[in-house]
Amino acid sequence: MHPRHFARTAPGRPAIVMAADGAATSYAALEEIANRGANLFRSLGIEAGDTIAIWLKNGLEYYHVYWAAQRAGLYVCPISTQLTAEEAAYILADSGSKLLVTHADVAAAAALVRGRATLVPGVATIFDAGPGLGGLPSWHAALAGQPTGPIADESAGYHLVYSSGTTGRPKGIRLPLSGEATDAPHMLADRISGRYGVGEGSILLCPAPLYHTAPLVYGMAAHRLGATLVVMDRFHAEETLRLIERHRVTFMQMVPTMFVRLLALPEEIRRRYNLSSLEKIVHAAAPCPVEIKRRMIEWLGPIIYEYYGGSEGNGSTFITPEEWLDHPGSVGRADWGTLHICDDAGREVPAGVDGLVYFAGGWDFQYLNDAQKTRDARHPVHSGWSTLGDIGHVDDEGYLYLTDRKSFMIISGGVNIYPQETENLLILHPEVADAAVIGVPHPDMGEEVKAVIQPQRWEDAGPDLAARLIDHCRAHLSHVKCPRSIDFDPALPRHDTGKLYKQEIRARYWPGK
Repeated sequence: MHPRHFARTAPGRPAIVMAADGAATSYAALEEIANRGANLFRSLGIEAGDTIAIWLKNGLEYYHVYWAAQRAGLYVCPISTQLTAEEAAYILADSGSKLLVTHADVAAAAALVRGRATLVPGVATIFDAGPGLGGLPSWHAALAGQPTGPIADESAGYHLVYSSGTTGRPKGIRLPLSGEATDAPHMLADRISGRYGVGEGSILLCPAPLYHTAPLVYGMAAHRLGATLVVMDRFHAEETLRLIERHRVTFMQMVPTMFVRLLALPEEIRRRYNLSSLEKIVHAAAPCPVEIKRRMIEWLGPIIYEYYGGSEGNGSTFITPEEWLDHPGSVGRADWGTLHICDDAGREVPAGVDGLVYFAGGWDFQYLNDAQKTRDARHPVHSGWSTLGDIGHVDDEGYLYLTDRKSFMIISGGVNIYPQETENLLILHPEVADAAVIGVPHPDMGEEVKAVIQPQRWEDAGPDLAARLIDHCRAHLSHVKCPRSIDFDPALPRHDTGKLYKQEIRARYWPGK
């Protein structure tokens, strides 16, 4: 369960193929590059347990860096390419990253490099994975000068991903390193192998950014199992079908927004491509409308699987297509950890009654540098139970149905967006008296971000102020967090204590929900 094994047994097999231009890295080449990278990290004084960061768009280098860090016993922190320089700097500082590999193709990379002395003084080394970031050492040149053999003190590293919190700033989800050998079996790869049959003959297609946890993990599993991973630059509906046919793809991990866009293709286009190689698709990350999933199954057959869980690894559910057809709308039964549905006081509730979803028996995760957030995720009585903050209920057979997000998290195209950071920014604007940021229905993305603003002067309410506020947000935040539209309200509903009744605002846009 490690790419090193396949470097010996199938050295010429492609480990990674870029869909756009066919550029590839074989398992033999991946082993050499990863060893060079691990030696480079040690030469820079980066030791087991330290953290490095990747701020790259999808490319061959993503897994080059990942596997070098993994065998050096490091935490590797992927950073969204949608972030501003300030947002990326926060993650670099909070994670304690000692090294960054980036590229000029990342929109804000140049700004971060220009301001590195003040933005990221703790990052000792920044490598340029391509031309364009003048003055930075080349990642490729640095690798070329390193030995190709393994480092003497190998141990297994892991990823350190960031998940935004309702208080605005993202928080790192840090799991303890195993201390095992770098090529020791891995539980997630074992589950993906057993559940979906992924192995040496498999071809996986990745249509999503690798800085998201699920695409990163499924690609990691592909390499541990000897499969070939075909990576798209970005999702495009018809191109996805073309790539399935061309590469004889057997497995994909997707989000429901991709289903919507595939189904929006004219039927003659969907029928144009031979998709018979496709054996299984798994989806998660956002609620999937029942009708969308039903249509996908009608089109491709009963090959659509689903799970519910988070990067925290505290537990998960799983449902097969056959089970889903008997329990439409369910995200399955617990297959990792034990489910508990509890009321606000922490008491378990009967089947059919909504409550906060807890898992017991999963990984004991910690939110990096935030003990309070970690405590808030724990059950008030049972310290071994933890929650992602979702509301749901189980039926008499133990199938879970998610009802709502307790924190009103916005999910747009499978991306989790927490509105507090955007609200805080808007409230600081001199023309704003109060602000609420919510998710509103969107036919393709599931939800899109909307701000409801109480202006300082009601007479200013209108398109010009809306445009100024959207521009203000985009100057300080990644665009995915910014409102796509703004409505105005003379007075937002607040309790005397200051609590914002966001549900009341949200109900205007979700009639009957």
